[in-house]
Amino acid sequence: MSNELALVMSQLEHTKRIDKKKLVEAIQAALSSAAKKMYGAGQEVDVEFDEANYEFRAYYLKEVVESVTDANTQFTLAEARKIDKDAEVGTVVKVRIPAEQFGRIAAQTTKQVIVQRVQDAERQSVYDQFKEKEGDLITASVLRYEGRNVIASLGDAEALLPAKEQVPRERYATGERMKMLVLEVRKTLKGPAIIVSRAHPNLVRKLFELEVPEIYEGSVKIESVAREPGARTKISVRATGDDRIDAVGACVGVKGIRVQNIVDEIRGEKVDIVRWDEDPHSYLSNSLSPAKISRIVFHPEIPSAEVIVPNDQLSLAIGKKGQNARLAARLTGIKIDIKNEEQHAQEERARMDAHFQEVSQEVPENLEGAKIEAPSAGAAAALTDDEKKAAPPDEIDEGAVKGEAVPEAPELSRDPEGIPTIPPSPEVTGPGNATEGEEK
Repeated sequence: MSNELALVMSQLEHTKRIDKKKLVEAIQAALSSAAKKMYGAGQEVDVEFDEANYEFRAYYLKEVVESVTDANTQFTLAEARKIDKDAEVGTVVKVRIPAEQFGRIAAQTTKQVIVQRVQDAERQSVYDQFKEKEGDLITASVLRYEGRNVIASLGDAEALLPAKEQVPRERYATGERMKMLVLEVRKTLKGPAIIVSRAHPNLVRKLFELEVPEIYEGSVKIESVAREPGARTKISVRATGDDRIDAVGACVGVKGIRVQNIVDEIRGEKVDIVRWDEDPHSYLSNSLSPAKISRIVFHPEIPSAEVIVPNDQLSLAIGKKGQNARLAARLTGIKIDIKNEEQHAQEERARMDAHFQEVSQEVPENLEGAKIEAPSAGAAAALTDDEKKAAPPDEIDEGAVKGEAVPEAPELSRDPEGIPTIPPSPEVTGPGNATEGEEK
């Protein structure tokens, strides 16, 4: 019997991965429950395990008293001395329960408890095993479809691949093996529920950690991952310590072998490897590759950025259905507005026109409020003589101030061909230009 028990316990320990200590505790609880059904719930029972002989021994406990009031839990000193010669009044004596006294009902109860405890221990073992793997990659094989969900085998347990964690264009054949990301492990009444994913961005991150030794060792770090499952993924990387390490080249591998292995695992999904940069202009420009960027205007208070590209680069920068711009925004964490140079110039002109129009609407009101009038002969005529003398010559016409009439221009004589003859300018007299008569 002991050899059979040892064999069963050894099989359970290896096949179900149940800890031996937990298995022993389960059998002890089962035997204790069966004994209490035999002798009553008030009876104290102790079950010991002899590890050397792989044998369980069950005892019920009785207190030694002078006068017995409860035969199930007490007996006299004389009865106790038959079992233990050193027994004294007030002590507790263990009385061995023969194995043959466990009847059919007791054996059935023991079996049910053992099965239940073994199942609980097995579920706990599976939970502990996969709880440690949350966020890690595992290899699973497809078992079956349940509605839109996929059930995958992990060897010791089954995992659920929900419809929302599947790649839209992927189809999973029964028996197919593939990498999956363990998203969550939680306890339920039916056992541990293991949720896996094929669409999560961290699936690509973990594949790079698995494929690129520099990432696993820490000399190259993945800063960010943005993914649209089944279509495209952008991943930004940088060298952490040694500047001589080419982070992008390490991820690509010789002749692109490393990134190609990852692309094969995610079934042809495109992967862009972007060089991370501390300068946001350079980082954003790298994220929008392969498009070329003319300039970037940042608005840090939002945060957002206005990206201006050459006219022939607009569709490339935006990508198919805006995919390239969306992934770049997720990768950098910056809201992006992409325009070509022509659009940007038109918006600038419209903005300046609106500004000038606003200014022109304000100027007349200011002039009217200032009551500014242009100088004229009529305005000068209304001035007094003293005001005319004090008036600056650059503001009021000098002739109008003096009250003099403006002389008409003389009519010029013309030669036979009709060309006007211009008279010579009058000589200007001055201290240095006196005539002979004046000198005399």
